[in-house]
Amino acid sequence: MSESIEFSEFFRILGEIKDGKEGKDKLLNEKIKEYKNEDNSKSYLDELGKSFICLGVKELYEFTGNKDLNNISKLDKDQWDELAEKNEENLPQYLANAMIDNAKENKTPQKLSEKWKVRPREINKHIRPMAQYITEGIIEFLE
Repeated sequence: MSESIEFSEFFRILGEIKDGKEGKDKLLNEKIKEYKNEDNSKSYLDELGKSFICLGVKELYEFTGNKDLNNISKLDKDQWDELAEKNEENLPQYLANAMIDNAKENKTPQKLSEKWKVRPREINKHIRPMAQYITEGIIEFLE
């Protein structure tokens, strides 16, 4: 599949939250709700990425025990180290593994295969790279 996908609007909103712009948390929640509920994906990769974004934000909240993204973005290295010790994993591995495990547990390749008429193995080969792509975007927001 050669169609490019990108989630710049989502990552732009994250950046605005980090910068402390008012009302952006609400906008982010609306975007996540849209990704979860609307069926407007352009391809199986787009749908996979949107589902990983939703899961990534949820897992970030769980990892930190905090639902305030502005506060999360202000954590220092010592705080991240404490969280990594508590969660027995660094955040990037935690997020990517959660996405990959979720895709396996929910039979995402099979579901997307049926919906998009693509072989499951074609979808499988994109799960890890998509998890890494979304994780890198979230981590970039935190730096």
